[in-house]
Amino acid sequence: MSIHFNRESQTFHLYNDEISYIMKVTRSGHLGQLYYGKRVRDRDNYDYLLETEPRSMSVCCFEEDLSYSLEHIKQEYPVWGTGDMHLPALDVRLPDGSRLLDLTYRSHEILAGKPGLKGLPAVYVEDASEAETLVVELGDAKAELTVRLFYTIYEAFPVIARHTEIRYDGKQEAYLEQAMSLSLDLPDMDYEMVELTGAWARERHVAVRKLQYGVQGVYSLRGCSSHHFNPFLALKRPNCDERNGEVYAFSLVYSGNFAAQADADPYHMTRVTMGIHPQGFSWRLTEGETFTTPEAVMVYTDQGLNAMSQVFHRLYQSRLARGRYRDQVRPVLVNNWEATYFQFDENRLLPIAQEAKDLGIELFVLDDGWFTNRNDEHCGLGDWEIDRTKLPEGLAGLAEKIKRMGLRFGLWIEPEMVNAGTKLFHEHPEWVLHQPGRRMSQGRYQYVLDYSNPEVVEHIYGKLCGVLEGTGISYIKWDMNRSISEAYSCTAGSEDQGKVLHRYILGVYRLYEKLTEHFPEILFESCASGGARFDPGMLYYAPQCWTSDNTDAVERLKIQYGTSFVYPLSSMGAHVAAVPNHQVQRKTSLRMRANVACFGDFGYELDLTALTEEGKEKTREQIRFVKKYREILQFGTFYRLLSPFEGNEAAWMVVSENRRTALVGYYRILQEINAGYRRVRLAGLDPEQKYRVSILDKECYGDELMHIGLITTDTSSGDNREGAGDFVSRIYVLEGVE
Repeated sequence: MSIHFNRESQTFHLYNDEISYIMKVTRSGHLGQLYYGKRVRDRDNYDYLLETEPRSMSVCCFEEDLSYSLEHIKQEYPVWGTGDMHLPALDVRLPDGSRLLDLTYRSHEILAGKPGLKGLPAVYVEDASEAETLVVELGDAKAELTVRLFYTIYEAFPVIARHTEIRYDGKQEAYLEQAMSLSLDLPDMDYEMVELTGAWARERHVAVRKLQYGVQGVYSLRGCSSHHFNPFLALKRPNCDERNGEVYAFSLVYSGNFAAQADADPYHMTRVTMGIHPQGFSWRLTEGETFTTPEAVMVYTDQGLNAMSQVFHRLYQSRLARGRYRDQVRPVLVNNWEATYFQFDENRLLPIAQEAKDLGIELFVLDDGWFTNRNDEHCGLGDWEIDRTKLPEGLAGLAEKIKRMGLRFGLWIEPEMVNAGTKLFHEHPEWVLHQPGRRMSQGRYQYVLDYSNPEVVEHIYGKLCGVLEGTGISYIKWDMNRSISEAYSCTAGSEDQGKVLHRYILGVYRLYEKLTEHFPEILFESCASGGARFDPGMLYYAPQCWTSDNTDAVERLKIQYGTSFVYPLSSMGAHVAAVPNHQVQRKTSLRMRANVACFGDFGYELDLTALTEEGKEKTREQIRFVKKYREILQFGTFYRLLSPFEGNEAAWMVVSENRRTALVGYYRILQEINAGYRRVRLAGLDPEQKYRVSILDKECYGDELMHIGLITTDTSSGDNREGAGDFVSRIYVLEGVE
């Protein structure tokens, strides 16, 4: 790992064993991008990579040189108005109304390690030797603006983390209208764009489209990263698949409105930008103020999409997630939501908890409905007072009874919302996002608290501390069940309304930070009506997330498969739910549901007391299996094998660190008649190791299983033999033998 600056050629080269990132100060003083990709040797001068062939109608920097135009120079942090005709990374409205900027090089420094981002989540290092950081300072004297670009390169990952600081020193106010976390100019457009898209109950489906001329991208204007688009995009070569080929991937460590886009111009250059969405964003800058963008993480590999994912998995699991649970296996839990919904009392809950203990479950989670006036979705949110009718001895009394059974106790909260009719709503209408005199929109019969106001955050923090202290709670599910509309703060001035949505997310982060510091023993799981805020920003505070409200095993194949493009298995909450499934009414076997859910943070979301004796015994077997292998299932190396988006089968596998144990999940969705013979090629095994393969009850070497394949042929005659029918699943366990 090294960051090398050649003073003579004014060239920066960031490199480790896998990647190189090269840029230079051009003769006009602008910072130009030369190369990003597979590691190349370090040398003093790469000026031949600066392409300046003249093009018609270009606006040029030098009167005597028609070949030097910022329209065609690939740049690190481009602006609009002084020669570059593409979409910019930065837009500032200056006091005189001008938006013209011209950022040129001033200085740089190279730091050991990686600095943190104040108030924002970011990847980190535990030792300064893990990474180096380059900080390049650009400036515009007339605009009285300084821009500092941060680039951190890790030693152990093909990763560069980037963010930007913008400092304003003018005496009159200016307005920051757009500030991207990164901009990257690539020299061609021969890519396919990979995105994770969907909606509620079908989050993070994989979509691939060929890059075309113009702007294409993903975004959110919902106040959260959203069910619809994840803050991620990748550009892969057309021949790139799971195992081979080049891919450039970009992931934003942020939980609010974002834009991630690729702009391909008619000269075949592609500009990638990623950061806070400029719609509704306008940050008033006063003299001496600095604005910090969220962090964006760039990954490059020439080993295919699965290798890209494994980089994100290792980085986000070990250098984004924090706290005592970062490296710990997660408890097997039961959540009462689909068993009782709002209709429960202590006498209804305790038998479920006792059954959970008898089956081997470790954690009982009480979901929505435990606070006053909360018998449906219409009321109760915001006051956070315990319902003594349902829980006569309060949460502490219930928790104590459950802990005496030998279980841990967890709790659901939704601290960002309020219902009309509550004491909070009545006493502090100014704490609700809305514009006085305008109709207030609602979602799920609730309104959004103004977390851009620190007073609101402090109030909710105090209320939650009163709930949590003294109860011995070890798990919190933090929900958020509606998009944000009417993003107007009654306590902010007119000049600061453009700050509200970003300040809202900063307020969410601040509350997370305060609660995780106060209650370090609690495992936090984030949730937003399922997966509407499954993003890297949340993983910094909560090492796992409820992957989707859709608990159907067949639908979860696609959801978990797509989620794995960026996020590790240790981050995915995955439960065995009731049948018929409450979202799609499909009936799948207990085995199918468990065989999908065990590739994640495993639990149950059904009425355990309603299980048959046979069902209870199968559940015990599932829990024993998960406990035996959960360290591998949650922290092993994950491989996608067959895509549920491409056919009737799906398969994936996870391999232990020493490669002596592997688990392969195989799923056939619909029964076929008289189908052909099938094999699935495995990955990640030790080619010299002999493995005992369960189900087949055979011994095979790793090279055989990877190059010839695992035989998955089963009955396809439609009869009643084992393995026939729809929604069939198997988990093959591979154990190394001498």
